[in-house]
Amino acid sequence: MTRLLRGLFIVWVVLRHGLDELVLSSFQRPGIRLLTRIVSVGRNLDAPRGQRLREALERLGPIFVKFGQVLSTRRDLLPPDIADELARLQDRVPPFDSAIAVATIERAFGKPLDAVFGHFDRTPVASASIAQVHFATLREGRHGGREVAVKVLRPNMLPVIEKDLSLMRMMAGWVEKLSADGKRLKPLEVVAEFDKYLHDELDLLREAANAAQLRRNMAGLDLVLIPEMFWDYCHTEVMVMERMHGVPINRVDELRQKGVDIPKLARDGVTIFFTQVFRDGFFHADMHPGNIQVSVEPATFGRYISLDFGIVGTLTEFDKEYLAQNFTAFFRRDYKRVAELHIESGWVPPETRVDELESAIRAVCEPYFDRPLKEISLGMVLMRLFQTSRRFHVEIQPQLVLLQKTLLNIEGLGRELDPELDLWNTAKPFLEKWMLEQVGPQKLLQQLKAEAPQYAKLLPALPRLLQDYLQHRPHQLRAELDELLAEQRRTNRLLQYIIYGGIGFVLGLIVTQVMLRIRLW
Repeated sequence: MTRLLRGLFIVWVVLRHGLDELVLSSFQRPGIRLLTRIVSVGRNLDAPRGQRLREALERLGPIFVKFGQVLSTRRDLLPPDIADELARLQDRVPPFDSAIAVATIERAFGKPLDAVFGHFDRTPVASASIAQVHFATLREGRHGGREVAVKVLRPNMLPVIEKDLSLMRMMAGWVEKLSADGKRLKPLEVVAEFDKYLHDELDLLREAANAAQLRRNMAGLDLVLIPEMFWDYCHTEVMVMERMHGVPINRVDELRQKGVDIPKLARDGVTIFFTQVFRDGFFHADMHPGNIQVSVEPATFGRYISLDFGIVGTLTEFDKEYLAQNFTAFFRRDYKRVAELHIESGWVPPETRVDELESAIRAVCEPYFDRPLKEISLGMVLMRLFQTSRRFHVEIQPQLVLLQKTLLNIEGLGRELDPELDLWNTAKPFLEKWMLEQVGPQKLLQQLKAEAPQYAKLLPALPRLLQDYLQHRPHQLRAELDELLAEQRRTNRLLQYIIYGGIGFVLGLIVTQVMLRIRLW
């Protein structure tokens, strides 16, 4: 009954904001287009379609708002006007009752609140669709007296999420079956991505583990601070971490007044991002201004402070190498190599002509080089690349969705901090250095070290394996040996011909020189 009521409410919101007309108008079948004109009669649909979609998602609640935020990163799927409007979605959610937060904490720790915290601020400092944060001071244990931030999950989130996700899957299935472009857009995969991100955010232990990994990775960089996790007080519904003191990164004037070098801060942001992506393959994927602060403490002055680790991105070694080669080729304006990489990776059909894809990529990227960031919209470049990808039937790569989203976040931060930042030249030396490290002796040594345990187990077993092979495959071995000997004899004859030819050539040169000298004499 609850699911039915929720479904009816969603249908009412869809009709009220004219989303049925928005969806149906994208279909090419004549019958559906006629239905679109019929359902539009008598309704005021003057507002832009992107605005109507954004307002509908806000009316449907925080889960749909978060889905719109994720969808806004898929500029390969959306027209520019809709993507821009969805990017305006803000996760503004009223806080839930602090008594519920206290009850959740006491249930998770099995202790009264006062037994864990010497002080607990019942007024939340931040509230979002998944959780809210309170400041507190630990009372007991080796961390007694430490200032902490306590993140508490919203109650009864999982049932609501599962109901909404099942409805999203149903609607995505309809779009995939009815829309002419449905298979390429992969709406079911988009919903599956959202499902994964949302369930990851519902487990605060996973978020704490993400933070701990990022803290280890960034320890030697001295550019970013990650809060320490207090594992004795981490639970799937509650996470206690070090309280960070900083100024939100979007308060640029305040940072400038405190003496922070803003252009350096912009460059450091690019360095942090590319280090996490290409060195570690593990990056903070929710880098909007609400999650980034800047330290003004004397010991860590000017460093970034990262918060909220519910969404992180991961890349395989293949992904990292492919992306680094793509970026490097872009920075060198080697568009032919970019086209070849797309074909080699299987992202475009193998019959795609390299010269046509190269020309299309050049037309997109060339106008944007040698410009400061204030004159470049990375979102526009990506959008035009995605439009080009439709023409060449490029397969959407789900593992790179978070990377695209984070790139847009980085662009927004860079534009706000230093409009004169040259994004290309800032990133180029880092990527070229990384590429050299991937093919140099240091990388070879690292790979040998990584494989050493496997070799150590294999080497003692080699004599036994060789004996078993000789005992059980004598006939096959004999044939292989005969073939090997015959090939060796052919190789020996070829080498003899080369040696004899070389000797003859040298003797000929000597004789020629002697005859010339005799004649001259």
